[in-house]
Amino acid sequence: MRVCFRSKGQTPAGAQTQCSPLIVRMIVGGGCCFDDDEDDGDDDEDGDCDDDDKGDDEDDDGDGDEDGDDVMMMIKMTVTMKMVTPMMMMMMKKIMMMMMMFCVSVGSSMVELSVVEAAVQDCSQACDETIDNVFNIIGAFDVPRFIFSTERKKFVPISMTNHPVPKLCGQSRDKAELFRERYTILQQRTHRHELFTPPVIGSAPDEGRNKFQLKTVEALLGSTAKVGEVIVLGMITQLKEGKFYLEDPSGAVQLNMSKAQFHSGLYTESCFVLAEGWYEDSVFHVNAFGFPPTEPSSFTRAYYGNINFFGGPSSTAVKASAKLKQLEEENEDAMFVIVSDVWLDRVEVLEKIQTMFSGYSAMPPTCFIFCGNFSSAPYGRHQLRTLKESFKALADLICEYPSIHNSSRFVFVPGPEDPGPGTVLPRPPLAEHITEEFRQRVPFSVFTTNPCRIQYCSQEMVVIREDLVNKMCRNCVRLPSSNLDIPSHFVKTILSQGHVTPLPLYVCPVHWPYDYALRVYPVPDVIVFADKYDPFNVCNTDCLCINPGSFPRSGFSFKVYYPSNRTVEDSKLQGL
Repeated sequence: MRVCFRSKGQTPAGAQTQCSPLIVRMIVGGGCCFDDDEDDGDDDEDGDCDDDDKGDDEDDDGDGDEDGDDVMMMIKMTVTMKMVTPMMMMMMKKIMMMMMMFCVSVGSSMVELSVVEAAVQDCSQACDETIDNVFNIIGAFDVPRFIFSTERKKFVPISMTNHPVPKLCGQSRDKAELFRERYTILQQRTHRHELFTPPVIGSAPDEGRNKFQLKTVEALLGSTAKVGEVIVLGMITQLKEGKFYLEDPSGAVQLNMSKAQFHSGLYTESCFVLAEGWYEDSVFHVNAFGFPPTEPSSFTRAYYGNINFFGGPSSTAVKASAKLKQLEEENEDAMFVIVSDVWLDRVEVLEKIQTMFSGYSAMPPTCFIFCGNFSSAPYGRHQLRTLKESFKALADLICEYPSIHNSSRFVFVPGPEDPGPGTVLPRPPLAEHITEEFRQRVPFSVFTTNPCRIQYCSQEMVVIREDLVNKMCRNCVRLPSSNLDIPSHFVKTILSQGHVTPLPLYVCPVHWPYDYALRVYPVPDVIVFADKYDPFNVCNTDCLCINPGSFPRSGFSFKVYYPSNRTVEDSKLQGL
């Protein structure tokens, strides 16, 4: 499910965008000619564009660009009159250039009305495309899938491969492909890091000493002698009770971690690591564990171009759009209000939400992101009816504030205890029969998947509702120390793995064919971890990671994100 919203005041979807009559009047005028009558004072009143003054075709400034002078004069006139918006100015400049090209091609200053109409229609379509790309919500099942081709050394869409179309109920090969794709993505990213790129031919000898080479498990298993000081990229698994192994597509080797040092991060089963050590007698003795290096989104896109990994209506990555970037920076009032554990069956929660709406009614936010669970009670036979009544009460609150009802968007992400088909990720939206009445009363509302993606202008945001911090801490291979900064190490683990759930499938199950929808590669601008852990804001690898915390458990705290300057405001409702 993908939903597109136009910006405020724009025409509804499917409608023709009309060019301003002012533009048409100024361009077409009476006869639609570019003759400059100002210098001779003999205006052409009959509309035939046949001025008898032979000197009016001369270039005033002598630069040989008569038409260009006329165009600039018209543009300056509109600016002086202050009657056009920046969007109209952009359209006018493009229309002028198209008409100038037409005049040059036919060798005449005459422009037919049909040419102007075609130019206006073309510019209107271009503006429509930009408007459509301002705000989009992409469900997990609509995320495009790309496969890394080891032969081409690039990502290709699934339609160009022999992979079958993903189905919800996967087969055994989908489970194997799940881990193989995770490994391949991290391998190609690690090979591009400066520590693992081969030295340039003819470079200084000292440069080669600071380089490392990745080995495979197969290279270790094929050696009968001792192999010292190697680095292997692989996944930590427990193939036998109490015995850990390092596994990659070529095989698995037993680990001896008695003397291993762990760098920053939360090391769990099923996470990929760089293991440094020596191999002897079918055992890999690890000296140190580290995570694969992270990579900013700008580096990834510089290597693979403008492929739209994120999803949405744009054929290319929105990062490449200068118009969207400019619109994002100019709209300084845009803000996203993020709230987790919105227990609609609690009176005190609804009262605080009403207080929140009252405070924001004077300046409505761009979007409210409400994450589940939407009920404080566990799932039961009466929960569906209670949930429908709770959403009806929320709709009543929203309708009390027309400014918010007409301007703000509402995104609802289901929680692990909300009604649905189990706890397997990705999770579908709440059932339509639960939300039907709410969606009718609040048209700018979207009930999406968990996780979901939100694209605003040139920024990419991933939202997931899952208690990941506690799960990762409970399943660590080695428990972190008591003074460990859990949020920082948690964020580093997620970004290093390029996946929001780097946990064993029995701890955090996923639909095998749709595991790609849980990737965070390339790194997005914002990741919202709606977790019951304490609220935090951590920035790593140009990615801002936000946890609003549990709204009722954390004293009614929430987060406000400002896209124009990429800042987060810690907010709390208390004593009101």
